[in-house]
Amino acid sequence: MAQRFDVGDHVTWNSEAGHVSGHVTKVHTEDFTYKGHKRRASADEPQYEIESDRTDHIAAHKEDALRLVEDD
Repeated sequence: MAQRFDVGDHVTWNSEAGHVSGHVTKVHTEDFTYKGHKRRASADEPQYEIESDRTDHIAAHKEDALRLVEDD
């Protein structure tokens, strides 16, 4: 099972531009609309909205795409 994340967790993911990091701003446990597209989510398979550390971009990802950042 993938790791569960909470609002405020610092995470990283791989994008077309390379590794990106940011903080979880929302946890979706029900289907939701994101940028005009329906996204599937459930309590067993949540999706996370993450605000990038470098830009104001918001991304949505399943938990298996994310890794926790160990802040020093």
